[in-house]
Amino acid sequence: MKLSLLSVFVPTFLFVSLTPGMCMTLSMVLGMTQGVKRTLWMMAGELVGVGLVAAAAGAGVATLMLRQPALFALFKWVGGAYLGYLGVMMWRSRGRMAIPLERLELPPASRGQLALQGFLTAVANPKGWAFFVALLPPFLDASRALAGQLGVLIAVILTIEFLCLVLYAAGGRSLRRLLGESDNVRLLNRLAGSLMVGVGVWLALG
Repeated sequence: MKLSLLSVFVPTFLFVSLTPGMCMTLSMVLGMTQGVKRTLWMMAGELVGVGLVAAAAGAGVATLMLRQPALFALFKWVGGAYLGYLGVMMWRSRGRMAIPLERLELPPASRGQLALQGFLTAVANPKGWAFFVALLPPFLDASRALAGQLGVLIAVILTIEFLCLVLYAAGGRSLRRLLGESDNVRLLNRLAGSLMVGVGVWLALG
């Protein structure tokens, strides 16, 4: 992979990752309700999903996937319904994703649940598949081994994606500190729940 190509690829993908989207919104919501440390589990699932989609796009599998609208419809609706349900529960200040109204130590969301959220959101987003199909080919040299080039690009993608996810999660944590006084916990849950429902609708209908 030539440095000249990376010098173009890095700012391009950085700009895309910093733009608010489903995964970044999800990271901010969980940073708000679960804290940055526990949100790392969602990020792990999301990064696995992004890496899988990027690898498939680079290998040409994504083109085939994009021709299977029924498969994407299933992913989108199941994933959107799941996130929407969690958002409604958060809006009602119920469930492990919400901030407790009382100062009680309740069991947090499980690591597996958080990772599943991230993975579903990344893999079930057809715009993400289409984006990688369009973005990756110009940076791949057909005269060189595909695996090495794709490995470098995916490593760069995941590094940038992780840094942006942490940035959004930290923003959510700061918002919780700003609004997280006892009288505002319900408001914070409703804000987080509304954003989560929005991500679910976005995923299902996008």
